[in-house]
Amino acid sequence: MLARLSIRDIVLIDRLDIDFGSGLAALTGETGAGKSILLDAFALALGARGEAALVRQGAEHGQVIAAFDIAKDHPARRVLADNDLGGEDELIVRRVQFADGRTRAFINDQPVSVQVLRALGTALVEIHGQHDERAFVDAATHRALLDAYGGIEDDAAKVVQLWAERRTREAAVESHRAEVERASREAEWLRHAVKELSRLAPETGEETALAERRTGMMQAEKVAEDLRATHDSVTGPNSPVPPLATAVRRLERRAAQAPALIEPAVKAIDAALTALDEARTHLEQALRVAEYDPAELERIEERLFALRAAGRKYNVPVDELNALAQRYQADLALIDAGAERLAVLEREAQEATARYREAAEKLSAARRRTAQALDKAVNAELKPLKLERAQFSTQIESESEGPNGLDRVEFWVRTNPGTRPGPLMKVASGGELARFLLALKVVLADRGSAPTLVFDEIDTGVGGAVADAIGVRLARLASDVQVIAVTHAPQVAARADRHYLISKDALAKGKRVATRVAELEAERRREEIARMLAGAEITAEARAAAERLIRAAG
Repeated sequence: MLARLSIRDIVLIDRLDIDFGSGLAALTGETGAGKSILLDAFALALGARGEAALVRQGAEHGQVIAAFDIAKDHPARRVLADNDLGGEDELIVRRVQFADGRTRAFINDQPVSVQVLRALGTALVEIHGQHDERAFVDAATHRALLDAYGGIEDDAAKVVQLWAERRTREAAVESHRAEVERASREAEWLRHAVKELSRLAPETGEETALAERRTGMMQAEKVAEDLRATHDSVTGPNSPVPPLATAVRRLERRAAQAPALIEPAVKAIDAALTALDEARTHLEQALRVAEYDPAELERIEERLFALRAAGRKYNVPVDELNALAQRYQADLALIDAGAERLAVLEREAQEATARYREAAEKLSAARRRTAQALDKAVNAELKPLKLERAQFSTQIESESEGPNGLDRVEFWVRTNPGTRPGPLMKVASGGELARFLLALKVVLADRGSAPTLVFDEIDTGVGGAVADAIGVRLARLASDVQVIAVTHAPQVAARADRHYLISKDALAKGKRVATRVAELEAERRREEIARMLAGAEITAEARAAAERLIRAAG
């Protein structure tokens, strides 16, 4: 609720501090005393549009500060949390209006945008009457009010949650479908590549091994002829081995005759024969190594050509062909799995849609039942408010599926029999609108309401029993929320828990005036209600009537 309102240098108000409490507070005063200025200043603190004309003449800026006490679970706390604004205890909003038209807004002494201030103000206060732009005549709020009246807010919140889940599932389907379609366009090429690479079966390091083998075979072909010629010289018809072996045997037969002459020569020839035999062995081994199959060389060259052609085709080194084949195989597996995953996601999206629609249809049915009860309750309040010929109805029309369900909700009225009903804001006149809103608020009580309600002269143009009916309903409403009523009706003022008199004082020897607000106690309160009854001249009968009103109000 509003605990304190402080105003500095706004129009006729130079300095004003008002302490408020719970229950019903009445603000009264003569026409022109500044009641509208007070509400303009309050609305400015709640985020209403500022203008330079609000600043008191001669001042550089004006300022309005409003302090609130709100429950820890009130929706206004969410606005604070969403904007990282503190406020565990008292909540203070401040608006500064400069003479050049600029404004600044603060919440708990932290600068904020006017949009944030307005969002918080909407959660804190509703002003009905001359400031209907802040009231719930906006059709966008009617659905929430209907849900609050029917106690189906949890069902509505569930629909919001299920809608979000549905949209998330559908977005996942669309995203995955796009990926699958992209991959599917490449699938044919991938399958061809995997088939080709699988048939080729490249191995890491294979190109290097084949190239080395091919080089060795081509080099061996060139030296093989020399090796054969040398081998033929050592072992062929012209080989020195047989003559030398014959010579050794001949000398060995003569060794006994001249050993000193023959043995050194035999030993040398034997060593030569041994070396020639060793050379033969090496030559034969070299020839075996140098031997190759021309068909094998052709196979190697064909393999190398195939590997290198694949490397060029897929634009990777030959040694990476094996890894590429594995990656393509994995991509194909992902495509196949993607199709399966898409089917799963589509099924989940369909299930989410079904859950949403079931909950939305259940909520829609509950809203229609609630609308009948709300219409009956509001219409029962209209006769005492001099709206006995009027009729209130809740129009529910089907709309496209969305986070709030399947329904568009709007409050309609018909002011006279035989006339066409229409939207509340368009059909009802100013006084009628305020009384319709009062009837609605009384029925809704503390459900879907801001903690502070301000009614600005909703008793205009009525009196007697109707004014008393308005007072009764304002007092009843004040048992659940804080109600501040700007009124000209003594029947309303008599039922207030607190009574504030708004007046103008002459300052600077009459050169300027300032608005003042004073809380009235018993005697002064009776005098003010008597003035409201009698006018300029307060009579004894007026005082007696005022006393009766106060006593009747309890």
